[in-house]
Amino acid sequence: MEALISAVLGDIISRAISIMVKKSRRQTTAEEDLQRLHQLLLRISTVVEEAEGRCISNQGMIRQISIMINQMFRGYYLLDSFKCIQKKTNDEEVSRSSFAPSKFNPAKRFRLLSSSPQIESMVIGKNNSKELKQVILVLENMVADMKEFAIFLMSYPRMYRQPYGAYLYLDKYMFGRQMEREQAISFLLQAETLGGGNLGVLPIVGPGLIGKSTLVERVCDDERVRNHFSLILRYEGNDLKDETATTFRDHCVIKHQNSASGEERSLVVIELLGDVDEGAWKRLLQTSERCMAHGSKIIVTSRSENMVNIGTTEAIMLRCLSKEAYWYFLKMLLFGSTDPEDHPKLTSISMELALEMCGSFIFAYSVATLLRANTSARFWCRVLRMVREFRQKNNFVPGEYNEDRMSRYAWSIAETPRGSDDHKVFLIHHSHQKGPAARDEVPRITTVDLIFRAWSAMPQGKFEVLCWRSLIPPYYSYVCSCEFVQHKEHLDIEP
Repeated sequence: MEALISAVLGDIISRAISIMVKKSRRQTTAEEDLQRLHQLLLRISTVVEEAEGRCISNQGMIRQISIMINQMFRGYYLLDSFKCIQKKTNDEEVSRSSFAPSKFNPAKRFRLLSSSPQIESMVIGKNNSKELKQVILVLENMVADMKEFAIFLMSYPRMYRQPYGAYLYLDKYMFGRQMEREQAISFLLQAETLGGGNLGVLPIVGPGLIGKSTLVERVCDDERVRNHFSLILRYEGNDLKDETATTFRDHCVIKHQNSASGEERSLVVIELLGDVDEGAWKRLLQTSERCMAHGSKIIVTSRSENMVNIGTTEAIMLRCLSKEAYWYFLKMLLFGSTDPEDHPKLTSISMELALEMCGSFIFAYSVATLLRANTSARFWCRVLRMVREFRQKNNFVPGEYNEDRMSRYAWSIAETPRGSDDHKVFLIHHSHQKGPAARDEVPRITTVDLIFRAWSAMPQGKFEVLCWRSLIPPYYSYVCSCEFVQHKEHLDIEP
């Protein structure tokens, strides 16, 4: 089977190189360039999918695959952008020949609503053809170097079990962090040199709600990690400042125990919000080195970038997804296995939504729930207006991650009688997460209920709503504290 896969990949790459050489000998039109881009992306995605199913331990290979994935996202983003602009241009030409110019023309109103200078500036202009050719050149160079890469790739074993099917159940799959996962696993399985420090420490740093806990959970659930460590502990205290060796152990819970391992190596996961007290950390490290077996490891997660200094290896920095990767993620959430080309208007609107949502995973899941329930272009435009108003009124900058901001205003899109004094604005004070043990404490009302005004009896004063419940470990429920406010009050936005 391995030989068959290797032969198929080698054949795909050889054909890609042959086609690339032939086409590079002549000038091509924009339409031909788009076709070439599509073909290259199909070939690149085949290799990426194969790589994500392998247990890769070499850091150089991990970096190379990460670059390949980023360029793949960039290519798909550019391809979808061009298709949206082409479709809009064709619609405008048809509209000019079919309708008299009028500001009351509904087709014109739709175009005005769903056109975004942010998207058009990325793909239209004097340099649009140059950018397209540049992306194609980068992908062609990758394909040209891929035959040797594929040989190395086949030398790595397959995963014991594949992760959740990304293209079938994206809400049960951690998107965009596969290489960070392999980087963490590679560190945990790496043997420590005798005579050196007893404990290896891996910091994982990133802003709130970016996926640190989910990444750690996926790492700890991997069979390679579970077979390597006899005990995996998670620290559930708030900080380490007043911890002693006894209290620290009391504040840890057992995530996994492997009595058949034959080894006494332990893995301890410490989740912190900010910095750690330097004295407390040194005391903990000295105690752990005396008590834990050789080869034991520690993972520390934090929002503070200062924590990178406590590691014995390069820290994993979790950043907001690039706009290209975020669009790919949102597209899969919205359309699933459906081809977005079958819904060009909805694709155009969703590309604008991706730019407005500032890289928020929770926002993406919530909005996708709304849009999948109603696939009319008019409704999607209403949601786009709401999201755009949400960003503007809260002074969010497009492209900046704002998930850990505190007070935010949101709007209901439910229809209310003209002249009604009914509240349409609710204030989100703060958000927090609840573990699966607190499932009974999770509120029944959701943000979707607030947006649609679908709850039978809307609560008064401050109340909690469920923003999103994750379907993958650690199965957190993300809850917000809210209250309704008068419409005029949303002019005073808190920083």
